[in-house]
Amino acid sequence: MKYRHMLFAAASAATLWSGAAYAQTPGADVEEVVVTGTRTEGRTRLQSLAPVDVVNQEALTRAGVTEVNQALSVTLPSYNFPRPGLADGTDTVRPATLRGLAPDQTLVLVNSKRRHSASLVNVNGTVGRGSSAVDLNTVPSAIVQSIEVLRDGASAQYGSDAIAGVLNLRLREASSGGAINATYGARVTTVSTLVGPTPAGAAWTVADKAKYDRTDGETINLNAWVGLPLGADGFLTVAGEYLDQKKTIRTAPDWRQQYPLVNGAFDPREATINRYNAWYGEPEIEQYTLFANAGYDLSEDAGLYGWASYQSRDSVSAGFFRRALDDRNVIQIYPDGFLPLINPKVTDFSAAGGATWTLAGWDMDTSVVYGSNKMDFTIRDTLNRSIGPTSKTVFAAGGFKYDQLVFNTSAVRQFDVGLASALNVAAGVEVRREGYEIFAGEPDSYRNGGVLLNGQPTPSGAQVFPGFRPSNEVDKHRHSVGAYLDLEANITDRLVASAAVRAEDYSDFGSTVTGKLAARFELTDALAIRGSIQNGFRAPSLQQQYFTATSTNFINGVPFDITTFPATDPVAAALGARPLDAEKSVNYAIGAVLRTGSFSLTVDAYRIEVEDRIVLSENLTQTNVRAYLTSQGFVGIGGGRFFINGVDTTTKGVDIVANYKLRTDAAGEFNFTAAANFNSTKVTKVPTTAQLSALNPAPVLFDRVNVLTFEEGTPDSKLSGSVDWQLGPFGATVRATRYGEVLSPGTSAALDLTLDAATLVDLEARWNVTEQVRLTLGADNVFDEYPTKSPPSLNSTSNTPFSNYSPFGRSGRYVYGRVAYSW
Repeated sequence: MKYRHMLFAAASAATLWSGAAYAQTPGADVEEVVVTGTRTEGRTRLQSLAPVDVVNQEALTRAGVTEVNQALSVTLPSYNFPRPGLADGTDTVRPATLRGLAPDQTLVLVNSKRRHSASLVNVNGTVGRGSSAVDLNTVPSAIVQSIEVLRDGASAQYGSDAIAGVLNLRLREASSGGAINATYGARVTTVSTLVGPTPAGAAWTVADKAKYDRTDGETINLNAWVGLPLGADGFLTVAGEYLDQKKTIRTAPDWRQQYPLVNGAFDPREATINRYNAWYGEPEIEQYTLFANAGYDLSEDAGLYGWASYQSRDSVSAGFFRRALDDRNVIQIYPDGFLPLINPKVTDFSAAGGATWTLAGWDMDTSVVYGSNKMDFTIRDTLNRSIGPTSKTVFAAGGFKYDQLVFNTSAVRQFDVGLASALNVAAGVEVRREGYEIFAGEPDSYRNGGVLLNGQPTPSGAQVFPGFRPSNEVDKHRHSVGAYLDLEANITDRLVASAAVRAEDYSDFGSTVTGKLAARFELTDALAIRGSIQNGFRAPSLQQQYFTATSTNFINGVPFDITTFPATDPVAAALGARPLDAEKSVNYAIGAVLRTGSFSLTVDAYRIEVEDRIVLSENLTQTNVRAYLTSQGFVGIGGGRFFINGVDTTTKGVDIVANYKLRTDAAGEFNFTAAANFNSTKVTKVPTTAQLSALNPAPVLFDRVNVLTFEEGTPDSKLSGSVDWQLGPFGATVRATRYGEVLSPGTSAALDLTLDAATLVDLEARWNVTEQVRLTLGADNVFDEYPTKSPPSLNSTSNTPFSNYSPFGRSGRYVYGRVAYSW
């Protein structure tokens, strides 16, 4: 059906090349055609002008954890997916990074159309702090036919966000057939932690409890898809997924005193209380997802297409444990202390519709795509200390919503201009409208009830997550208009070149123009070189522009509001904030492609210079900041933080991918893949403001922790190798991934923790019992690897015995089984 090819080419522009297709099905065509980043039909991975990885449907299912982000992290050398805990909403919507850049510097497409981002902005101390990215786990793996990953800047093709690269999720197109998959798995692991000293004179000890066996994280994943005909010339593919994931707990036993002293002695309950009182690990998730993709041929040259999705995700994670003796506790409510729980409900919806046709020799495509993401917080097993013994223990805390509407029209045509091939000309216009809302929680979730402790005021709002206040509510919108032109042709039989230019205007920060040049030259039939140069941009997200939240802190008995301010707020302006501008980048890339027989090798070096990166400042609550704000007329404001441009970085690296396919008569078919990424980022500038620089001492807007997170918070290298084997009804996959060193930075060098390099091995065995039934057994992280343990000096609460900077999390071995039925 012609409209399908037009659809996948329609929203792309300029060119790229390709790397080896990762984890390809044995026997699959190595010369797979790609659509991401080029509008010329028929370009294969090894013919395109910039590196593209193709992750097919089989690869997405050859792991125990079936979420898309996790599958990409073990498949792509420069893609990293840390799994932070104790990070509020970030536990539920976890960010991923490409080439060590920010999560929101990678553009995500579905069928070559821009996907909406999550409403969450990451404001805690994790990789990706300050960013708001697309939640890939809103797309069930059953609806995905393949994922194309462009490892090259692409702002001239697609607009904002494509500084690090592009992910394009291509949906299934089936009018018949289907499959049902049922997976059950659990973490079967041995946890070993470091613990601190037991208080002197205590009648208990925890040292012998620092190592323990655990089986948890039980997960049930049910997914299915079915292809249905729409008349004689169309298809409807429907996929559904149900996920039930239990929590994992990876804490050290709490060595601290739990109860107030009784007549100067330890409470007898200290010897009997369960000291595994915290929750640091995977969240509990119950999730339902539906996704449908459809297309219909009206004629040989015209067609309709569209898709729709809905997801409801109910997630629960925890904050830090409050001991019975903690001043934040009310002993009448929680005599043994309490573990506050954060329960966000995510509702995600998208719908798209479009048409393709021909007009005066041009292949036309017009589409409208809408998407929305809402996150609504309930805080459980907690209290409002300022209300006292009558406090509720469950609070509706409010939340936020983001939505996006995109209209796109494009035209593609080829002209004979005397070159070795026709000149492919593509042009188009895109109009986008975005909206962002924050809605308040119930009054008890944020108010101060006035109850004192030892004559002093106590904290306001729900412990662990004070609710959004009416003063935090926002409802903001913006629109943008972009137009692009793309040219691509074979200049000679051995030289392919492309050029693209895009102009875009935003209603809130102004205009930008980006361009890209790329070329590929075949030195021989087996060896080619390629390269590109381009400038790019990323518009500030509405979440970064308008997110705000407030808590009240008491300093010497005086209440002060501590707020995350929008950059345009008068208080932020008094501290030197200005309206956010776009991030700007310059990307350079050069690489080589070697292809001989069933072997291919690609090597790609890159340099990415980014100016005016948008970051979340430090919390500015110093005494001289409060005094300065008071002098400016902001009485009762204790300071806060805001988003600001001003961080410049330079990222350099190289990607290496090798693939070899071996077919034997006796031993079956083998597909060998080896890949490596070496990456380095340096911060060359940090933001300052004249107002804060004039204070003595001058507060730091972007401190060493955040600088080092950019520079060393992701692996300096990542190596992987895998073998897929198939012999008749039997198959297996062996995969090893080595993560290089990562720094978990502290406020001083003495508090830095280097996470040693680690190698994780995954195994999977498959048996096709019949042509329709497949059984799978496997284990991720077979040898139960954990990141370097945090010493007690970095884990004073006992809640976090492993760093959130670990690139592979800290959940241990995962054992699973799967039954699949297809027709």
